Amino acid sequence: MLGETYSKKIVEHLELVRKTQWDEITRSAHLIARSLKNGGLLHLFGCGHSHMLVEEVFYRAGGLVPINPIFETSVMLHEGAVKSSQIERMEGYAVHILNNYTVNPGEVIIIISNSGINSLPIEMAMEARKKGLKVVAVTSSAYFQEPSRHSSGKKLYELADIVIDNTLPYGDSLVEVPNTNLKMAPGSTVVGAFILNILMTEIVEELVRLNVDPPIFVSGNVEGGFERNLKYIDQYKNRIKHL
Repeated sequence: MLGETYSKKIVEHLELVRKTQWDEITRSAHLIARSLKNGGLLHLFGCGHSHMLVEEVFYRAGGLVPINPIFETSVMLHEGAVKSSQIERMEGYAVHILNNYTVNPGEVIIIISNSGINSLPIEMAMEARKKGLKVVAVTSSAYFQEPSRHSSGKKLYELADIVIDNTLPYGDSLVEVPNTNLKMAPGSTVVGAFILNILMTEIVEELVRLNVDPPIFVSGNVEGGFERNLKYIDQYKNRIKHL
């Protein structure tokens, strides 16, 4: 029944996010919507498994169009899992990644890091702030008392304008394995996707309130869907690197 235990734990954390993080999500949505209204893009970055959450909201049926994913393949698992972890802890790399993308003052970047203690996401927040971006962090407060792995001593949450807590425990895993001292079944991907999709809907609601027609992709697998999306692709293809 370990699967049942995981199911219950996930539901508990989803409900905890809903009850405790609504103000931060709403503040983020308002900040992002105003940036999009002014012609900005929403940028997202994550290392390792966190990069999957960037993919979750990019070029997605029912998703916002002006999403600029920062895809750095050296910190994705398919180019070497151990290498990805090593680079995530390396200083001096974030500036080179961010310089490969067009970002403008007043735009928002969401940086996703469950621990928020590794050098690359920390420096990504530093570099983004230097360029005039607002930083939203999706991270776990369970690590707030852990030492930073960056020479500044700073952690991601300390560099963010808004922090959304995914509420997950230290170590991420939610299920104790009987007769061992092991835990398994991480929650950060499921809860992170929940947070981001709530945030996207709140952004759209705010855009509508601001009298902006929200740019939303529709499924390419429904009649006329791809043709409808082409106008957005043409509009953004020179600004969004990975379209």
